[in-house]
Amino acid sequence: MDIFNLKTINEVCQLLKDNKQTVAVAESCTAGLIQNAFSQANEAMTIFQGGMTVYNLGQKAKHLHVNPIFAQASDSVSNEVAEKMALEVAAAFNAEIGLAITGYAQPSKTIGITECYAYIAIAQEAEIVLSKRVSGDEEKSLFENQCIFTKKVIEELLTFLQPHSKA
Repeated sequence: MDIFNLKTINEVCQLLKDNKQTVAVAESCTAGLIQNAFSQANEAMTIFQGGMTVYNLGQKAKHLHVNPIFAQASDSVSNEVAEKMALEVAAAFNAEIGLAITGYAQPSKTIGITECYAYIAIAQEAEIVLSKRVSGDEEKSLFENQCIFTKKVIEELLTFLQPHSKA
């Protein structure tokens, strides 16, 4: 079963290698799928430093130094939280690039979430280079939305890396 576009993942891997860069990942709503996707790359060990799945505010605060008072106001789902996660995971894993995602991969009527969306951020050399909201599909399952978000994050990284390639 292929849930990842290995061609795209390997393109990202090659660009990172060409740029002499590595990546680390902090993820919440994708629950480790982005890390799994990078592990599928040819020569993954040359570009993938590792990552963290920080599914709740407590773990985001403990491991990625997200301010819990600020993050609680948005249920840890905001551009600012994703940006902090990207910066901190890169530093924690000694990577040139940090990727982060936090969001809702399925609606949650109990807390008033009626759509699927996430915030993604890319940090490079301790600076935020991309921060945006991406959408899922409320009609799809949790896993399908996690896959949609994973694909979008990897595609955004590819788009960012292409004009910055040193090759």
